[in-house]
Amino acid sequence: MAQDAAGAVGARLSPQVDSLIRAAQRGDQDAFEQLVRAYDQSVLRLAMNLLRSPEDARDVYQEAFLRVYRNLHAFRFDCSFHTWLYRIVTNICLDQLRKRKVRKEESSVVETSDGPIDRMEGFEEEAAEADPERSMWNRQLKQRIEDALRDLTPRERMVFELRHYQGLRLRNIGEMLGTTEEAAKNCLFRATQKMRSVLGDFT
Repeated sequence: MAQDAAGAVGARLSPQVDSLIRAAQRGDQDAFEQLVRAYDQSVLRLAMNLLRSPEDARDVYQEAFLRVYRNLHAFRFDCSFHTWLYRIVTNICLDQLRKRKVRKEESSVVETSDGPIDRMEGFEEEAAEADPERSMWNRQLKQRIEDALRDLTPRERMVFELRHYQGLRLRNIGEMLGTTEEAAKNCLFRATQKMRSVLGDFT
């Protein structure tokens, strides 16, 4: 059930999820708790990947489902529940990014369905099998990527992360951020240009 519920962004509602939403809108607490269980891991994973802070991710998780609880009556079934929920999560994450400077000690570790992984782990493993000079180069590349991400605006970073680390389509990203596919595409282009500028001779 949970895996089906958290399917492709933009997919139409399954009958089971539809029924749970309608029951929760009528005040059925058990139905709402089932909705939370169906989506809780995908929400926490998304928040962790975007903010890369377990504490911040938990705060986003709690705030997201609180907003869902308060606003579920306004859900009109004109988009998938998954898209509606992710829109709430990404908006909260954007607020978090705007309120703080991204921590310098921020890790490149992200949460996946297979557990936490380091996005640059492949580089480091390859380097370990090569030579010390290559290993140092890859460590510098890893740090430069993190520096480049910090130089993006919150919205640029959000689009870049959703596209390249979540693998979402620009149309879906636009829906989540309450904008158009073309606007998301333009934002991704700006982010990519900034990343290339900061990476410099590493590209």
